[in-house]
Amino acid sequence: SIHGRHPLHLIEKIIRERIQNSLYWKEKCYGLSAATLMDRAFELEYIGGMYGNHQPTEFLCLTLKLLTLLPEKDIIIELIKQEEVKYLRALGAFYLRLTGKSKEIYQYLEPLLNDYRKLRVRAGDGYSLTHMDSFIDDLLHKDRVCDIILPRLTSRYVLEQNDELEPRESFLEDELDDDDE
Repeated sequence: SIHGRHPLHLIEKIIRERIQNSLYWKEKCYGLSAATLMDRAFELEYIGGMYGNHQPTEFLCLTLKLLTLLPEKDIIIELIKQEEVKYLRALGAFYLRLTGKSKEIYQYLEPLLNDYRKLRVRAGDGYSLTHMDSFIDDLLHKDRVCDIILPRLTSRYVLEQNDELEPRESFLEDELDDDDE
């Protein structure tokens, strides 16, 4: 169980049913293993939740498949750390945000705030652009991302006060310190 719930229940029932009834799920996700799922994830061209007539994106379908497979945390960390395939990184970050503990979420997602690559987002009314750092910021601060209600995250301040996390140093602080000298 994750956060005291069955992993699949991290995605609301209505969205889960729409994913499982989608053509992409039936044709491309059925029977995937952790290894073959990575091949599918390499094909991702955008992130997002539901679009059009309440159809799930491939991103959401692969998230649900990850929740059924429950890969080792090391595999997810590698997805996040790899820099070549941005949508694979976004998928790993989204999955970790759904399943991880607050400390590890901050630990592994905050470095991605320095990744400024563009991401296409598919939503109800078409496509838009965002950036990886903005997507990660949403994962760290919003209650709902890609139409999924995210589990509650312990605030960074509380983790710092309990000595579980070091205070965050911004990349810009180093820049400002260099300018002062």
